[in-house]
Amino acid sequence: MDKYARISRLSSAEFRRLTGVKPETFSLMLTVYQRCCMESKRISGRPNTVSDADHILMMLEYNREYRTYFHIAESYGISESNAYKIIKRVENLLINSGDFSLPKKSTLYAPGAQITVVAIDATESPIERPKKNRNLGTQANINSII
Repeated sequence: MDKYARISRLSSAEFRRLTGVKPETFSLMLTVYQRCCMESKRISGRPNTVSDADHILMMLEYNREYRTYFHIAESYGISESNAYKIIKRVENLLINSGDFSLPKKSTLYAPGAQITVVAIDATESPIERPKKNRNLGTQANINSII
């Protein structure tokens, strides 16, 4: 059973929590991806072992969780280079479709354009770390304990 079949049973809130997108957005992404794949379909080559829905999930995992290609490849049972190719292909097809791209600069500066601003507080906060002590953990100290 592919990964999408398992997570498609989740509620809408759980699905979004896991993938970062709503199920409706995921369905739209899948539709656009399949349409773009049909337009650029190759006749030759080995058939995919991972479904189109799992291709989208791989891309979302990479972008949301910053997982390495190695970890994603192991999760889906494919090679690392194949995971890279799939993720890049999905990203490029979705962006080039125009349905999932950010607005252009000219659109933002157009008269009457309404811009929504989101402010994120990303200030650095200090982390308390234990003080380094030369006497703790030295070979001499360890030998005296034993």
